[in-house]
Amino acid sequence: MRKFKLQSLALIAGSIMSINALAAEAEYTFKLHHMLPPVSNAHTNFLQPWADKVEEESNGRIHIDIYPAMQLGGKPPQLFDQTRKGVVDITWTVGGYTPGRFPKATVFELPFMPLNARTTSMALQEYAEKEMQDELKDVHLLAMHTHFPGSLHSRDKDIKSLEDLDGLKVRAPNKMMADAFGILGGNTVFMPVPSMPSALSKGVIDVAALPFEVVKPLKIDELAPHHTEFKGDRGLYTQFFIFAMNNDSYAKLPADLKAVIDRNSGVNLAGFIGDAFDAYEVGARGDAVKRGNTFSTIEGAEYDRWKTKLAPVTEQWLEEMNDEGYDAQRLLDEAKDLIKKYENF
Repeated sequence: MRKFKLQSLALIAGSIMSINALAAEAEYTFKLHHMLPPVSNAHTNFLQPWADKVEEESNGRIHIDIYPAMQLGGKPPQLFDQTRKGVVDITWTVGGYTPGRFPKATVFELPFMPLNARTTSMALQEYAEKEMQDELKDVHLLAMHTHFPGSLHSRDKDIKSLEDLDGLKVRAPNKMMADAFGILGGNTVFMPVPSMPSALSKGVIDVAALPFEVVKPLKIDELAPHHTEFKGDRGLYTQFFIFAMNNDSYAKLPADLKAVIDRNSGVNLAGFIGDAFDAYEVGARGDAVKRGNTFSTIEGAEYDRWKTKLAPVTEQWLEEMNDEGYDAQRLLDEAKDLIKKYENF
């Protein structure tokens, strides 16, 4: 028995030494920082597989350490600047956490713009490559993407019509939806995703606008058991995300390792991320069903009422973007055309 234990210890020690040797062989070690817990969809089904793939294709010459839940400090709205300034090498964040910084991308956040996450993400990435080079010049863009169209999640009542939001405190994920909920009589509150469980439990907000893939890891379905979904040609809204690398971190790589990063970037990566978000949405929604939560559906004539009522949000966006010197109608048309392009891609 003593001999067996010694052999086992030797094997364990050898394994640890092998792992350490592999880590020591990495020529470039990068820090990837994000806001969500390690059990989240983004971490387990996108960021970790992406890091593993880059490490494998680089034959271990690139190593990526992932730090979830803001472990390296700061707040979610600071993530983009952490990459820009080189505080970390790579971040994944919500573009809308810094309103006004990426105005061209907000066209994808207009009411009733998105399809599923795959289609909308691939459209957004191509759009970013064509239209957003100026807004993203301070980082090396890996991919932009969206989540599956969001639903409404209420603490105390079913949301079945336009009128049901009147007077409620509604968490708005971005400026577009803050304007939309304002039109519907809601008192909008803006806050990052990690703040919502506490806000719901304390009654700071009555309704959260979220996809189910965020509802699950944050246990929103326990705090807001009344869900409202939108069934029509487009979802109610989505939000855009930025997955980016520090310019200097990318620039210092030799050409063959830059090629590894490049192969794992762009429209194909956006599609991969979208697939992950679409797939997780189904399972996360199923968990809310299993809990016995209530579900309401906005469809048919009521869906049309919402589209008509929220049309001024798009009109206001066009006006504001034109005032800022953009050809707003061209950008809107391009976004719609790209969504159609990738609808059956």
